[in-house]
Amino acid sequence: MLSQSVENFLKAIYDLQKGDQWVATSALAERLKQKPASATNMVQRLARTEGQLVEYVPYQGVRLTDTGTKVALEIIRHHRLIELYLTQALGLPWDRVHDEAEKLEHVISEELEDRMAAALTDTRFDPHGSPIPTKDGHIKKNDAILLADVPVEASVRIVEVHDHDARLLRYLGDLGLYPGAAFTVIGREPFSHALQIQFGDRRLHLGEDALAHIWVTITISAVPVAGTPAQELP
Repeated sequence: MLSQSVENFLKAIYDLQKGDQWVATSALAERLKQKPASATNMVQRLARTEGQLVEYVPYQGVRLTDTGTKVALEIIRHHRLIELYLTQALGLPWDRVHDEAEKLEHVISEELEDRMAAALTDTRFDPHGSPIPTKDGHIKKNDAILLADVPVEASVRIVEVHDHDARLLRYLGDLGLYPGAAFTVIGREPFSHALQIQFGDRRLHLGEDALAHIWVTITISAVPVAGTPAQELP
């Protein structure tokens, strides 16, 4: 049995780690709202544990071992499955399930996990569009990009929204901008970097803070050259 603190560290490392890249302990400390020295002490301890959950190299950072990745994905599965169950089975709004899942992910039994999964019709994605790892530790990777990086005139579909900011989720929910929503980027503010989008018959403005937490796929590309028709993507 791992402590809640250790599980949170492993989950945070997984979230920050890109492929086999090393995660700076300063970035890990910021994510977990801890002092850098405390984060460094923890990863040093984890690197020495039997089974070795992480690799740590001073001045380079930390990354998960295969064992650590397996544990992190199990915690993430618990979290996202709980979010989906609370939304679909209990009707809890998508902006309220993250905090509940943070508490429950560490304590649910494997039997309860299996029963929740069996009660749901589709367990591929949580309410925010994040892929739910399978029981055997596989996770779907998507090719989504940040909305902030989408060119003007491109049409997109929301794939995933970061689940940590309840106020942002409420705001997007009020606008109807859930995963699956499709719209066209029609303009970009020159100084604020806010986007103007056409969503159905509404013209909306999304600020910089929102753009950094929304992942999309492009369904129709922007016009690359004047007079060239836009290309519809499969």
